[in-house]
Amino acid sequence: MRPPFKTLIVEDSSNFRKILKMNLIDRFPFIAIDEAADGQEALKKLTASVPDLILMDIELPGTDGLELTKSIRAVHGNINIVILTSHSDHAHIEAAFECGADAFFTKGLSSLEKIATVVDTLMTSKR
Repeated sequence: MRPPFKTLIVEDSSNFRKILKMNLIDRFPFIAIDEAADGQEALKKLTASVPDLILMDIELPGTDGLELTKSIRAVHGNINIVILTSHSDHAHIEAAFECGADAFFTKGLSSLEKIATVVDTLMTSKR
């Protein structure tokens, strides 16, 4: 049996986390999803279990997602980090990649199908 593909959703909106989690679980039977509502909770979860993928919002209570991405990348260089945010301006996109994000999606402009395609690609590359 194949081990689960561990994913951490770091998002302060419980509704968005729930929708994203349900869609990913429906599509990928071998995905294990954990959730964090802020950066502090995300860092605690990382000490317990290192995921293969983090889906990260930028605007989080406490530490923002860009700083959190930079911190995580410094310690866990092999985790794939995908930024999911409501910001679509060039400055946020550029900052996300400078902080170590592997991909960037704008909520509302990117379909769940596009996000699932990236997750599928990352899952395939980990096999």
